[in-house]
Amino acid sequence: MNDDQLHGLTPQQAWQMLQDDPRALLVDIRSSMEFLFVGHPKGAVHVPWIDEPEWTVNPHFVTDVRKLMLGGVVCDTEEGCAPVILICRSGKRSKEAGHALLESGLKNIYHIDEGFEGDLDEHHHRSTLGGWRKHQLPWEQC
Repeated sequence: MNDDQLHGLTPQQAWQMLQDDPRALLVDIRSSMEFLFVGHPKGAVHVPWIDEPEWTVNPHFVTDVRKLMLGGVVCDTEEGCAPVILICRSGKRSKEAGHALLESGLKNIYHIDEGFEGDLDEHHHRSTLGGWRKHQLPWEQC
């Protein structure tokens, strides 16, 4: 697998990667309100891509993720770069954020293609068609 491209994962594949590789880092990139009140995967680190009150792209996003990588989850010559897995609500923002990380030179970047809540169903509800929560993977909320 070429690690200089963005790789999509199902929630189940992401959970398995987190279990198999203790270096793997799960980064929830949703807004602070989503992270706190909607809930988030257990063990996820919060680094918002777009956040209130301005609702613009976080100019420190790449730097903040790079700081996390220096906390023992760095690249080495034997094992390569630790996987960084991004999650948002439905998989769209995490794709944008993943490309920003790749463009900055980071490697081994993944995004969860269904996100935390998945897409809207015909009744405009989330967590029914897909997402981390629908698949009953570990999560918590404040």
